[in-house]
Amino acid sequence: MRMGMRQDMRGFTLIELLVVLAIIATLLTLAVPRYFSSLQKSKEVVMKENLWLIRDALDKYYSDNGKYPDRLEDLAVRKYLRAIPIDPLTNSSTTWRTVAPADSDKGGVYDVKSGAPGVSTEGSSYSAW
Repeated sequence: MRMGMRQDMRGFTLIELLVVLAIIATLLTLAVPRYFSSLQKSKEVVMKENLWLIRDALDKYYSDNGKYPDRLEDLAVRKYLRAIPIDPLTNSSTTWRTVAPADSDKGGVYDVKSGAPGVSTEGSSYSAW
């Protein structure tokens, strides 16, 4: 019997471990960009939904009151929304850009747009939504 390592002890060699790590790294280089892309797309979907909710509340406010609200926060105060939704791209409810109606006697907020900088995955500017 030889001194040192016994034949019945089994383990992985350094080469085998490096091959496995290389395979895992290759798989991660494929998966990580798709993850971040889907994360960005989900934020855009949430922003579109929030814009739709705010615009729907603006229409209902106008229908009930004959004019648009003076401030966006009036939608929450008057219970047309529970709270002003958060813009998921800026993580803030204060970055919405308001658009005034052509006739200033009809209130202060006719429409709302995102205040997020940049371009969507579709290629359009967030400020145009």
